[in-house]
Amino acid sequence: MLSAFVLLLACLGLGVGVARYARPPIGLAQALNWWVIQIALPALVLGIVPSLHFDTALWFLVVTQWGVFFGAWALIAWVGARAHWSRGTIGGLILVTGLGNTSFLGYPLLEALRGRAGLQLGVVADQLGCFIMLAVGGVLVAARYGGATVTPTEMLRRVLLFPAFIALVVGVIVGQLGGWPDMLATMLDRFALTLVPLALFSVGLRFKLKPQPGQWAPVALALSWKLLLAPLLALGLALLTGVGGAVMSIGILQTAMAPMISAAILADQHHLDPPLANTVLGVGILLSLITVPLWSLALP
Repeated sequence: MLSAFVLLLACLGLGVGVARYARPPIGLAQALNWWVIQIALPALVLGIVPSLHFDTALWFLVVTQWGVFFGAWALIAWVGARAHWSRGTIGGLILVTGLGNTSFLGYPLLEALRGRAGLQLGVVADQLGCFIMLAVGGVLVAARYGGATVTPTEMLRRVLLFPAFIALVVGVIVGQLGGWPDMLATMLDRFALTLVPLALFSVGLRFKLKPQPGQWAPVALALSWKLLLAPLLALGLALLTGVGGAVMSIGILQTAMAPMISAAILADQHHLDPPLANTVLGVGILLSLITVPLWSLALP
């Protein structure tokens, strides 16, 4: 576990260092993200989902991610109205507070802290929980607070054509048919191994931390929800409904992940207070490297 966590920090730190001192080629982060999203992430999903044993408790992994998003929307909208924040500020905060980094950071952290079995469950929370909220809820927030136009058909298309979601469906079918042949399984595993170093290196390339005066109150609110309150509520839901074991632990850990990079990009695209969204993202990434391992230590 220690070596995996060291690799995580090394890849992230290398990305930060290269962005600051080495003058990387323009578009390097976007190119790496293309590989991760189109090749490495689907390969990982295809490789691990066929061996996943589905049971009724998996609803917890999905519902908790939806709860993080809608809870953030309710909290930020309520506080923002009373604090007289602009619509752009409210919309941007909802995006980075409600959507977690359950893949680029989530997968490496889960594998480092909980092993391959934890990663299997993390894929369910990411693809059926957080990604659905990005494709549907994220677009709705952009439309409401940023003036974007969106149709139900467009949202459905985003979900159904996302490579990792297609891989999830294919992986479930393959699992029912007995799994992949050994040679194909090995090939998928080799492609999947590129996800952690490239994803974290890309996160490091994009990492920015330039807080401005007046940002700390909304940043504190956003990260209190994302890193503390949302996982606590997820824990309460697990205790109330009798969900336990690995499903409970992975579900809570995924709710505790740092804000999603794509959420900050979406805020930037729709002019939803990008400086604040990026500050929440940067501070959240740093704090999550401490808080997520602490949550893991506290959970069974």
